[in-house]
Amino acid sequence: AACTTLPVVDRDAKINEWLGYVQLSDRRDAKVRTLSGGMKRRLQIARALLHEPQVLFLDEPTVGLDPQARRLLWDIIRDLNQQGMTILLTTHYMEEAESLCQRVGIMNQGELLRVAPPKALLEEFGEAMVVRYPVDREGKPDYHFCRDMAAANHYVDSQPDRTGLMVRPSNLEDVFVSLTGAILD
Repeated sequence: AACTTLPVVDRDAKINEWLGYVQLSDRRDAKVRTLSGGMKRRLQIARALLHEPQVLFLDEPTVGLDPQARRLLWDIIRDLNQQGMTILLTTHYMEEAESLCQRVGIMNQGELLRVAPPKALLEEFGEAMVVRYPVDREGKPDYHFCRDMAAANHYVDSQPDRTGLMVRPSNLEDVFVSLTGAILD
């Protein structure tokens, strides 16, 4: 707090406010090294919020977190956004982008390929359903995008010699693969 322009008289109140917000009030006097990974991540967010920025930049905020800590952090991010804060989030977790973001930018090797709401990206690239073969002749996953379930079923029926076909809803990872030809690790 001493590194911000926050007046000295307001520091304790703001620290308490933001620690409470990220559910760390009971750890106010704990050494950072004693906190779990999720607690450290929430503490970083509380520190970033002390000066009440209009824009919050979060770089891979949930990497390495367990599912419970990740969901708590997602709730915090959603709440901040609903309060009017602009949040710029980088992530390799497509389900995170799909769940949290109003607009998604798909990048590949430093190039911004598309920016749109997740739903628009899904409609444009992923379409309604995806048929995925376990592997193609080279041993790589093979995707066939269909506009809807009826088209997916028709495609499956037209491939009687192929086994192991799977039909499922498309997602942002499918959009990424469609745009880049690369599968996320």
